Parts: sequence; structure tokens; C-alpha cells
Amino acid sequence: MAARKPKVIVTRKLPDPVETRMRELFDTELNLTDAPMTRAQLSDAVGRADVLAPTITDKIDATLLEKAGPKLKLIASFGAGVDHVDVAAANARGITVTNTPGVLTEDTADLTMALIMAVARRIVEGANVAQAGGFTGWTPTWMMGHRITGKRLGIIGMGRIGQAVARRARAFGLQIHYHNRKPVSPRIAEELGATYWESLDQMLARMDIVSVHSPHTPATYHLLSARRLKLLQPHAILINTARGEIIDETALTELLAQGAIGGAGLDVFEFEPRINPKLLKLPNAVLLPHMGSATIEGRIDMGEKVIINIRTWMDGHKPPDRVIPSMM
Repeated sequence: MAARKPKVIVTRKLPDPVETRMRELFDTELNLTDAPMTRAQLSDAVGRADVLAPTITDKIDATLLEKAGPKLKLIASFGAGVDHVDVAAANARGITVTNTPGVLTEDTADLTMALIMAVARRIVEGANVAQAGGFTGWTPTWMMGHRITGKRLGIIGMGRIGQAVARRARAFGLQIHYHNRKPVSPRIAEELGATYWESLDQMLARMDIVSVHSPHTPATYHLLSARRLKLLQPHAILINTARGEIIDETALTELLAQGAIGGAGLDVFEFEPRINPKLLKLPNAVLLPHMGSATIEGRIDMGEKVIINIRTWMDGHKPPDRVIPSMM
């Protein structure tokens, strides 16, 4: 007799190859509409599922987990970040939490470099003028931006993505600086030509470009506070492809409007999907709709990691991408 397939409830629409494979392997309930689940729908899902496969749009907190049925033993999240899941509360109930680290590194690093170039060279401004029919001919002093070669890039968070950004940036002739909880290994530092700053304040005051690659945790909430944002030089560019909550968005908007900061490239926002209306009007801000991992290859790789985590759990082993509360 065949073993019972676990009941897996997926909260958002995933790439077709991933959904098809999940249907083959598990008793999978898909969200074909791709509408975010309501609180009531999530409560129903945790009450019926053996495995919940949520995304960053789903808040899986301690209150919701109180509704979990006795069958729920795995939350296999589709995404690298797990700030939407109360991992400690899940573990206390005997529920394992997994994520999909590593597969988004190159995609996010690519987008980070695209934002650096877009802000420094005013690419979106120029494209908007051309597409609106406003281009009347070349002039020597119009639409001037800044070259990035020779500039100093300060990376906040030198993990996989931070290092991938550093490798790309070095090829563009940028000087690499970084702030991290601890220095990277001497080998990596030498490879990247990277200068370590124990003091984030000291680094911020000296950089031409700052790029954020830290996870969102209680310790990193508003890491770039109003006080720290004021340390940036007037020509500095701030890039964020990590989590919006790391930056005080209201303070950033005000400083950009005042010209106290040169520009910003943001793929994430503090109150996502809502964006500060004042930020939307600023010509020195390039805003993207949280698309850092939005490649076909990356999203399929994420889905495959979810499947591997579920299958490993089914086989009675510890999933490879378990998230431990102490890691948060």
C-alpha cells in the first residue's frame, strides 16, 4: 500500500513547473487566483495542512499558529527571508520552518548593480523623457549623472548577496568597503579588496554609494535611522534590495527631497506594498516593485528547494534549509 501523501497547502501561485511537480509528489492544494490569503483562509490552512508553503506576503505569527492542527509539522516557506514567520513560536509547537537560501544571490546582486547604474546615470529619468517624446537633441550639459568607476561602495551585510555585489562592483572599478557583524575571512577580503568597518557610522560618512544586504530582524529595524541617514554625504546614493524596514523611509524621503542625499534605488519599502506618496514624486529616486528575485530561473530554483525540504521531511530527515530561532 502506497504511503499517504502529505497535505501541502500553497498560499500563492508558483511557477507552473513547480506546481506540477508538487502535485505529482504531494496532496497539494494550489492558489490558482494568486490572491493573498486572508487571515481566515490562513487560519483554515494551518488547521488542515501537514505542510504549509507560504510566501513573504503571509504573516505566520504566534496567534495564527495557535490555530494549527495537530498535523501541521512543517512550514516550507518560498523565499529566503523568514521575518514573516514566528520561528520561535513554530518550534515551540514542534513545527519545523524552512526557507530557500542561496538561490537568489546572483539575481539580487544583478538588480543591485542595475539600481546603482540607474540612479548614478539617471537612466529612468532619461527613459521617461525619451518615451514621452521630450527628447529634442543632445546638449553638453543636460541629463548629466555621475560615473561610478573609482567611487567607494559601502556594503551593509557581507553575506552571500553582499559578496556577490562586491564581485560585480569591483569589475566596475568600485572600491569595496563593508560593515558586518564580523569581518569576512582574510581570503575573501583579499579577493574582493574589501575594507572592513566595525563602525557603521564611520563607514556611512565616507561612502559614495551604500547598498543594504542585511536581513530584517529586530536588531536591524531602522538600522539606517534618521540620524544615520544624515551621516551620508550630499552626493551619496543609497540602494536597498534587502528589506524595507531596515531604512526609516520617512526620513529618507525627506532627505532626498531636501537634496541632502544624492539619490536612492529601492526595490523594497517599509510599508510594502504602500509607498510613501512623497517618495513617488522624487526624480532622484528609482523605485522598483520588489523584483530582486524575479527571474524565471530564480523562482523555479526556489520552488525546487521547497520541494526538497518537504521530501526530506517526509523521509524522516532534517530538511537542509531548517531555520533555527538562534539564527534570526
